[in-house]
Amino acid sequence: MKITKLSIDRLSDLPGSIICHILSFLPTTKNTVATSILARRWRYLWSYVPNLIFDSDDENIDRVLLLHKLQCVDTFRFTVIDCNDHQFETRIKFAVDRNVKNLHINFYRQNSIRALPGCLFTCKTLVDLRLWNFSTFPSSCIFSVSCAVVCLPRLKILHLHYINGGYESLPDLLSGCPVLEELEIKLYCCFCSCKISSPTIKRLMINYFDVEPGYEHKGYYNLEINTPGLVYLKLVDISNQHIKSGPLTSLIEAYIIFQDYVDGDFLYSQSVMEFIDRIRNIRCLDLNLSECTETTQSVFLARTISFCNLIKLELTADCRFLPKMLECADNLEILILREVHEKNGGWMEPQQVPTCLSSRLRTIKFVPFLRRKHKFKAVRYLLKNGRVLEKIEIVYPHYLDSKTRNALIQIISSFQRGSSACELVAYPEFG
Repeated sequence: MKITKLSIDRLSDLPGSIICHILSFLPTTKNTVATSILARRWRYLWSYVPNLIFDSDDENIDRVLLLHKLQCVDTFRFTVIDCNDHQFETRIKFAVDRNVKNLHINFYRQNSIRALPGCLFTCKTLVDLRLWNFSTFPSSCIFSVSCAVVCLPRLKILHLHYINGGYESLPDLLSGCPVLEELEIKLYCCFCSCKISSPTIKRLMINYFDVEPGYEHKGYYNLEINTPGLVYLKLVDISNQHIKSGPLTSLIEAYIIFQDYVDGDFLYSQSVMEFIDRIRNIRCLDLNLSECTETTQSVFLARTISFCNLIKLELTADCRFLPKMLECADNLEILILREVHEKNGGWMEPQQVPTCLSSRLRTIKFVPFLRRKHKFKAVRYLLKNGRVLEKIEIVYPHYLDSKTRNALIQIISSFQRGSSACELVAYPEFG
């Protein structure tokens, strides 16, 4: 359509509040400020946008904050690189004074910041606080505040990523967050005791990794969890953290990886089993035992477990664990088994058909399915005894040639099926 002199700028005719709302969807503040050259009316509209999101290479943060006019900031996100203590404190004070709701700070590894301003821990409007890469120091750390000065009455989300220390004061911080619902912690350092206690947390994500060579456990608990209202848990433990937990009766879903390297550590194995027993009321479980030592695996297989409410299981482990999990989950409806390299034996047929297989299990998925003898035996057994089975999915490696792929499907298709309604579906892993 030909544009005439009578055509108008429809966007500029919108109320300023609506334009600012539209600008708030731009990815960064740099993009927002760039709109100031569009027209005279747009020159200062960016300064009323509630989101301040800065790229790591943005050198105009302090100038933008000086010119920003809106008294309430929804989101303030920036990276600390070349910034002194005074500049950093000024930015935090700006956020607190402007009633910030979401504050996300990434500390570049070479920054010189040594502590967080006290006003951050008494911000009455803060809802979402996320910190990355804050360093630890002998005399000052992120949590070097007493519970008497922590008051974050509206904080619902707290993420602490790669913060190397100060976790002994975490209980004091959490005690000042009376409505906290989500906590995520990622740790490089695994040598300090971490106690997480909160009656309000519903989502908890913990990632432990990077064990120092030669580190030996001394029989104490490194991780203590007391979150009775927890609904979702993600726990990635690849550093042999001894775990202690209070009741988790509200837990519905969990993603758990145990990866230990010190064989013969019975205290660790015992703590793992005690923890798994705590999550027995769970409905959806993604469990990875592929990198556990023989000690932990043996303790697991010997222990009596019951998951009476479990309806969906994703299991990454060798086939020895499959009968065990089927026998302890009478109401299981969906099973996803992820392929691992078998270390010992493989599939062993249960002495009697598990209850879930004869009355509940409707979907089974193998990811990826490799042409191994024990795996064919497992599929044959499941197909034969799955009385209400509706679908079995075979996800084969994408590199299989057509001849091998067709032979695999033909073999499985020939197995006897206990359910006439069972459908066989096969497709490539990355298809």
